[in-house]
Amino acid sequence: MGESELKYIQNAFETNWISQYGSNIDEFEKSLENYLGENSFVTALSSGTAAIHLALKLLNVEESDFVICQSFTFVATANPILYLKAVPVFVDSESSTWNICPNALEDAIKYCLKQGKKPKAIITVSLYGMPFMVDEILEISRKYEIPVVEDSAEALGSKYKNKLCGTFGDLSIISFNGNKIITTSGGGILVSKNKSDRERTLFLATQAKDNKEYYSHSEVGYNYRMNNISAGIGRGQMEVLENRIEKRRKNHDFYQGIIDKMETVKLFSEPDNDFYSNYWLNVIVIKKESQASKEKIKEVFNQNNIETRYLWKPMHSQPLYIDYQFFGNNISGTIFDSGLCLPSGSNLTDQCKEKIAEILINCEH
Repeated sequence: MGESELKYIQNAFETNWISQYGSNIDEFEKSLENYLGENSFVTALSSGTAAIHLALKLLNVEESDFVICQSFTFVATANPILYLKAVPVFVDSESSTWNICPNALEDAIKYCLKQGKKPKAIITVSLYGMPFMVDEILEISRKYEIPVVEDSAEALGSKYKNKLCGTFGDLSIISFNGNKIITTSGGGILVSKNKSDRERTLFLATQAKDNKEYYSHSEVGYNYRMNNISAGIGRGQMEVLENRIEKRRKNHDFYQGIIDKMETVKLFSEPDNDFYSNYWLNVIVIKKESQASKEKIKEVFNQNNIETRYLWKPMHSQPLYIDYQFFGNNISGTIFDSGLCLPSGSNLTDQCKEKIAEILINCEH
């Protein structure tokens, strides 16, 4: 937490606005619109998952429609496709950003077209804060006239060619779940490029109440609006966002300094200067020639009471999604098999870092 959250929460109590209305929501949305820049219309919602669901609703995704989705991601990216009884088509990663592969994406689109249906959307992810190959993916999007839903749940503050993630998609989402770079405890936003989509999002997120004096409902709506207390936390968190990004990037520099001295471990890093990652999580890949596996390294950290985590298991290998179409060479599966997420919190102390460095170096021997 920063220093201002309680002030905004207290305001919510003093004004008696603690549910889904109040000044904190309005001001949180405005601060994000100012941060993201021109033509960013923000709706604060209960989660990033809700934002993806509503994005697909705005694109008129219906039962049996194809939706192309990056396979290497958390399950919340893909689940809203099933909420709508649509059909996910999964696409592998490329090796530089670990995000959706342009070549495999085009193969997936051609497959869908041969089935007689153009995909309704392409969901791309900026995994662990690393921007996807924006130019290549948007070129394919324009070529086939398929809108992009940009899942930047993990990428607030990340940039591609100096433009912020969350501004590339026809519709974009960002998450403020408790583990993200800043948090509202639970929450997310849907970012649209025009006011009418923003109004439609708000309508659907507040039970789709018709514009009448009494309660009239002509279509299905959802209880997806962020509450005023969570938005108050978000207002305070926005004040420390740049500080959090700086600390995460310094964590990456710390890890790079260690791993430069190691022969069998590689750190997931920006491929070139076009990419600017918030380094939400720092991830290592253990090379084949290493005698230590990800399981062994994880166990050593566990023995020292330090948490590490395995990478997201790609959707095409999940029991829930294993029967759906997948395009690619299983690069994401290979990364999953050898990858490990290391401690990456903004509050890592020097003492913590010294212990982490000692363990990593010892693991190689």
